Amino acid sequence: MSHIIIDLLEKYYPQQFEAALLDEIAAVATVEELPAQEILMDVGLPIRSIPLVLSGAICIMRDEEQGAELLLYHLERGDTCAMTLSCCLGTQLSRIRAVTETEVKLLIIPVQYMDSWMAKYGSWRNFVLQSYHNRLDEMLSAIDSLAFMDMSDRVKQYLFQVASLNKGKVVAKTHQDISYALNTSRVVVSRILKKLEKEGFLRLSRNAITLL
Repeated sequence: MSHIIIDLLEKYYPQQFEAALLDEIAAVATVEELPAQEILMDVGLPIRSIPLVLSGAICIMRDEEQGAELLLYHLERGDTCAMTLSCCLGTQLSRIRAVTETEVKLLIIPVQYMDSWMAKYGSWRNFVLQSYHNRLDEMLSAIDSLAFMDMSDRVKQYLFQVASLNKGKVVAKTHQDISYALNTSRVVVSRILKKLEKEGFLRLSRNAITLL
């Protein structure tokens, strides 16, 4: 199994890690495949592992006490979750919810190796810091959309993102799903989608939206 994991790392994370680290990851990591809409991690639960995304996409959501959600960013091939890494290094409980957007293939690494690898391997430290940088950029983009974009543009942006992740033009989301992701009401989303349909931007069908 170790040589299979090394092959996967070299394929999906090319030239990221030195040989000694590849050997250590291969000795402790496992490969998991999950269907779409599976909760990978939830708010308030202890974090016992770190996922490295080999294929597919994961939504990272922020959850409020009142039950509202907000999409922070997506993880795709070659990514890991910086917020999860941060919680691990501080031995905190998860502050995010991770849900698979598509079918995913993951490399799962137990959290107890994070500290020692940060000190021992420059490539792992660089990978973690780059992950923080990338996720910060994405969260700033999410904040910008909240602050400066009207809801119609936010809906369009979200639809393009989801369609891109699924590598097609069909977004298999209900109006309620979109309202959760954008932290707004279903009525607002429905009104915007109907307006966009009249404008020829999309076509609505049951539990799916086709971008035109």
